[in-house]
Amino acid sequence: MTSIIPDGATRMPVVGAPQIAQRKPAWLKQRLPLAGPNFRELKQTMRGLSLNTVCEEARCPNIHECWEDREASFLIGGQDCTRRCGFCDIATGKPKGYDTDEPRRVAEAVEAMGLNFAVVTGVARDDLADGGAWLYAETCRQIRQRLPRCGVELLIPDFRGKPDALRAVTDARPEVLSHNLETVRRLFRHVRPAFAYEGSLRVLERARAWMPAECATKSNLILGMGETEDEIVEAMRDLRSVDVQILTIGQYLQPTHKHLALQRYVTPAEFDRYAAIGAQLGFDHVESGPLTRSSYRAGRQAQDAGVWDRPVHVTA
Repeated sequence: MTSIIPDGATRMPVVGAPQIAQRKPAWLKQRLPLAGPNFRELKQTMRGLSLNTVCEEARCPNIHECWEDREASFLIGGQDCTRRCGFCDIATGKPKGYDTDEPRRVAEAVEAMGLNFAVVTGVARDDLADGGAWLYAETCRQIRQRLPRCGVELLIPDFRGKPDALRAVTDARPEVLSHNLETVRRLFRHVRPAFAYEGSLRVLERARAWMPAECATKSNLILGMGETEDEIVEAMRDLRSVDVQILTIGQYLQPTHKHLALQRYVTPAEFDRYAAIGAQLGFDHVESGPLTRSSYRAGRQAQDAGVWDRPVHVTA
């Protein structure tokens, strides 16, 4: 099993009362498309292998589109995260083990699904000396051995700022190395208490310096937690200052009443403004919209940034 997001997770206490009604606006209501042939095939393959992906466990609204592109996201490192972010629905706790066979199994799943592009993310593992860096690097290597044409994005934590851990991951040379800033400077300590704003920027700066030119760095911002437009643009400028090439921007949706309170729904027009600002700032690709998630259209993002070419499937 490559991904489990269990019930009964330890949650952040709510800080502040919600400022808006919880009813979702029309632009967040999405009619599910008809399942295409790739989606049906991948779902059948997943059931046959008794596997789960972040796409399913997180109930991503974009699963049909991504799976039709033969793209999927995997969560590694176990069921429990050693950190607690107020927006995240993953359990916080003491990890119960360290599965060094997981990279092989994830690679087997990628091969069995015939993926074009795989995103590999994971829980924070501060209990490990390298923060779990080897798991990311080895998963990338295993995927490459089994399916060389498959693009890989590694979405990593900060590894407590340990350079050797980060270097182990950049040496695996994923097409995209991602680390999510998630929120603006003023709210950072409140939203991500175990991380540091400048520390996350330093991870991205080092990653860009240590990665080959044909690879890209990437980050994500979640809106709706009380940030202002000026603060969002400041965060975008900070990310460009460390040469981040790909940026995703999406809407925060409060998973439960025990998570950080939702402050506002951001309109599609505002998301469009950030996409335009991002282009002006020099990002190679900005994916900005209410339903955007960090791994949404990951392969297309890598294509647009010029670091990956989608394989051409030849049919008889």
